[in-house]
Amino acid sequence: MDYKKNFFWAAPLIAVLAVVNLVPCVMRLFSRQGEINPENIVDEYDPKANEGIFNNKIVEVPQIVPAFESVLGEVTKNESTDKRIEVDLKNQRVYAYEKDKKVHDFLISSGSWDRTPTGTFKIWTKVRVQKMSGGSKELGTYYYLPNVQNVMFFYNEKYERKLGFSFHQAYWHNNFGVPMSHGCINMTTNDSATLYKWAEIGTPVVIYGKYQTVLPRV
Repeated sequence: MDYKKNFFWAAPLIAVLAVVNLVPCVMRLFSRQGEINPENIVDEYDPKANEGIFNNKIVEVPQIVPAFESVLGEVTKNESTDKRIEVDLKNQRVYAYEKDKKVHDFLISSGSWDRTPTGTFKIWTKVRVQKMSGGSKELGTYYYLPNVQNVMFFYNEKYERKLGFSFHQAYWHNNFGVPMSHGCINMTTNDSATLYKWAEIGTPVVIYGKYQTVLPRV
């Protein structure tokens, strides 16, 4: 067997595989979503905001209907043991259950580069509208997004509240069904509003699976 010849052909493949495995690690490490202060979670509504930034690109911020202002800060505080939320990362879907009955089924976008954590969590607070920012300008993943609606933060012992993982509206893209976020669960405006109204503080959240990225053919 000609080992030198085999190594000559295998070396480029090994290098490609190394890069493929390294890129997600770099993106996760240096393109994190911004941390929050769990002791100071408040509504952050800017009626003058009309532009945001997503992955270093300018995006339009939609206007919130005036009726929204009258319900800022409204939170469902009752804890129900009958409700749970499941997040299926492989199929990019969120399921809402009451006991064993599925009552909602939504298409979502989870974190790119496997940023969304898996495990069992619970919702610890709900905020009607917030400003979100984070990422890296150098890597082209910087974002600054005012007036994000229907935010529900979740956590567990491993992933602390300050990390800011949440369900929320995403007005800056319409590519649901494909990972797009910096770790959060992106939803359409209508779907996020439905889940926000249905879920309660303390509702369990189970996240599982892994999105299978389809590599382009060469």
